[in-house]
Amino acid sequence: MLRPIREPDINVLEAAAATPEGVGDFQWFGFRSFHKMRKRVAEDGYIGPDSGAFVVDVEGSIAGWVSWVKHCWGPEDTSWSWTIGIILFPDFRGKGIGTAAQKELSDYLFSHTLAERIQASTDINNIAEQRALEKAGFQKEGVLRRAQWRMGRWYDQVLYSAIRERN
Repeated sequence: MLRPIREPDINVLEAAAATPEGVGDFQWFGFRSFHKMRKRVAEDGYIGPDSGAFVVDVEGSIAGWVSWVKHCWGPEDTSWSWTIGIILFPDFRGKGIGTAAQKELSDYLFSHTLAERIQASTDINNIAEQRALEKAGFQKEGVLRRAQWRMGRWYDQVLYSAIRERN
């Protein structure tokens, strides 16, 4: 389901992200440039030590993308975690694809990095994403008040996390 982003994928991602309908009300932050994504894909395949992204591929169709970025809660050498995000296109929502993609990304990051914690946040009114995160093994931690500026106002976010399982 997840795979590295390839140069031709970017045109599909950019076209879908060009309207509020393409990314959804909770992910519409206005028009955006995909120049940085093109540059990252050319430089390192958009897979680096501090951030990255994968395409969500469903039977050969691009359903959206997932990303991760390093977040520090203290000294960056010892107190970092991943913050993940997802954008899923309308035709692929409500089918469990977002849950599966976020679970696969979490498993990937726990398998290939030393992260102890992976976190995600979503709009307090995005019930579908909250359910997807919970089904993917994340636990609700709390509300981040007025944490996201979107559509001319501040929105509260709900913070979720998954912790590495001990063997």
